[in-house]
Amino acid sequence: MTAISNPGTPAAPGPVSLALHGRTALVTGAASGIGRACARRLAAAGATVRAVDRDAAGLTALADGLPAGTVEPHPLDLTDLDAAERVAAGSDVLVNNAGIQLVRPIEDFPPEVFHEVLTVMLEAPFRLLRGALPHMYRQGWGRIVNVSSVHGLRASPFKSAYVAAKHGLEGLSKTAALEGAAHGVTSNCVNPGYVRTPLVERQIADQAAAHGVPEERVLTEVLLVDSALKRLIEPEEVAEAVAFLCTPQASYMTGASLALDGGWTAH
Repeated sequence: MTAISNPGTPAAPGPVSLALHGRTALVTGAASGIGRACARRLAAAGATVRAVDRDAAGLTALADGLPAGTVEPHPLDLTDLDAAERVAAGSDVLVNNAGIQLVRPIEDFPPEVFHEVLTVMLEAPFRLLRGALPHMYRQGWGRIVNVSSVHGLRASPFKSAYVAAKHGLEGLSKTAALEGAAHGVTSNCVNPGYVRTPLVERQIADQAAAHGVPEERVLTEVLLVDSALKRLIEPEEVAEAVAFLCTPQASYMTGASLALDGGWTAH
């Protein structure tokens, strides 16, 4: 597999001012990529982070360099929906980030994988909301951030399950925003384009096969063809947007979809 380089990447953005001391933040898919960056960012803001992922070793590594007790690892496969609902109880901040991907034409897409993608990326967020909202409502404050995608706003060929799940997540997020407004709870999506993560790196071979191009041409000719900025976004940039949505300055933002897509949706 071709390693992804990211020429022209800017320096890491300066952090927004965020204090979450005494708050509990749950982040799914926390062992790597965007989830890892979000977990570490919210921990740096003072939150106790419930880090959920099926990669137990990755969760252990997540806590490296952070103060003891800052991260609570919760190894969990989100297809266990009852367990997902239980682990969310008492959360003040919920970051629905976990995702899986398979690139195949619809007629070749395995139905069992379609079901798994929808379970992990749409039904599990619903169950996590069910678990988290009662506590948020009781205290009159809560922040829900759904890590959607540009694919929550636009479709691409060969990604039927992923696109369907992200479009569904957008609707779930907006519904939570409308229901939560009277209780001091906001719900928003962040919508990154292609992020430099293991999930994207694993797509290269699949995309090369689906589009009939060599792997080294996938980045520029497939992944970034609709992006005005010809680079991948960094996980830390997405995490900073997530952090912003938890600040007092973002308290009037709800039901929104914050595009971090390098101009993709400007077309």
